[in-house]
Amino acid sequence: MSLGRFIAFEGGEGVGKSTQARLLAEALRQRGIEVLLTREPGGTPGAEAIRKLLLEPPESWSPAAEALLFAAARADHVARAIRPALESGQWVVCDRFVDSSRAYQGGGGGLADADVLELHRVGSGGMLPDLTFLLEVGSDEASSRLARRDGGATDAIGGRGDAYHTNVAAAFARLAEAEPERFVRIDGGGDVETTHRRIVEALGL
Repeated sequence: MSLGRFIAFEGGEGVGKSTQARLLAEALRQRGIEVLLTREPGGTPGAEAIRKLLLEPPESWSPAAEALLFAAARADHVARAIRPALESGQWVVCDRFVDSSRAYQGGGGGLADADVLELHRVGSGGMLPDLTFLLEVGSDEASSRLARRDGGATDAIGGRGDAYHTNVAAAFARLAEAEPERFVRIDGGGDVETTHRRIVEALGL
């Protein structure tokens, strides 16, 4: 049995990752491909419990503590969901993976990229997606989408200031530029269906 493919969606707040991950999973299933649609942090009971600690914390975490929690959630997610699915021949479509830690706790929080990757090596064996779609939209458009989606409410990470999220976006761009063989940058500023077509075309489906 051949291994499945691992596809991740990355980007800042309000770029449409969850919607596009769902649409891609549906498109793959229509083509007869078995798919695990999952998310980070989360995807397993243990990782979902850590998600709540991260997004609704009892108090604010330091960047280092935050990175450790994300790494722990990811380790459980990889061991209990992602790796078994891939080994069974399924495709995995994941809303965020390690590049979010590199951009948020690294670019936004100031941790060294090497340190974030070392946590990932220890916890998850350094697993990387086969392909990573980086969705990019302008900051005004992202803010507008978040306002429509959340009605002004947000989680502990999404609610951080503009400077933090500017640094996150810049970190994502640097990662994509440094690893063009893995990243596909997608302009997500248009309508949902146009963005979806761009993704499907990039996969050659």
